[in-house]
Amino acid sequence: MNFVDLLGVSLAQQEGAGLMGFLPIVLMFVVLYFLMIRPQMKRQKEHKSMVESLSVGTEVVTAGGMVGRISRISDAGYLTLEVGGPADKPVEIVVQRQAVTTVLPKDTIRSL
Repeated sequence: MNFVDLLGVSLAQQEGAGLMGFLPIVLMFVVLYFLMIRPQMKRQKEHKSMVESLSVGTEVVTAGGMVGRISRISDAGYLTLEVGGPADKPVEIVVQRQAVTTVLPKDTIRSL
């Protein structure tokens, strides 16, 4: 074998090794997808269905930590929450629908 033949063999081996060099990067993206992206998409879907199922009288917790009962729902994507005060004149605040993080079991506010 001469030098040119050896050079051709080594170049062919390097091309195969180059494709194998991309395998760890591809595997890393697959693992990243299943460990981070897919669970986040699942949480977003669950939150969206929870927000769409809100109704008047539901007790909720907002992203800011406010606990209240929904008294009105507007078509513009806002909720009016009763957050406290005397029974004859409750304090009401307006929050975005997306700000609701948790739906509480019925009569949870009464036990607080």
